[in-house]
Amino acid sequence: MFKPQYPDPDTYTPATIRPVPAPAAQTETAAPVPVPAGKNSALGGLAAQSPGTALALAAGGVAGVLALASVAVSLLLAVAVTAVALSVSGVVVLLLVRALRQELGR
Repeated sequence: MFKPQYPDPDTYTPATIRPVPAPAAQTETAAPVPVPAGKNSALGGLAAQSPGTALALAAGGVAGVLALASVAVSLLLAVAVTAVALSVSGVVVLLLVRALRQELGR
């Protein structure tokens, strides 16, 4: 009655793994790109060649820092909320114990 039904085994076809062919040996070597004077930093040289890539790299660094900051803030917020919840429940338990003592003392 409660027999599981499985799909047919031929519905899944595993991907075949093919070896990557080795690249052919190049006979010509590319000449190095000259770096303009005053562009000693890697980002400066990159900005001279492609400003969009340099801007994307800089934005990625800022995004990474912002992501790290948001994680830290959320962790601190979680700790603060937990501390408030524990302190409120401690006060409630204390009031309940005092009320129970007064009731039993009478």
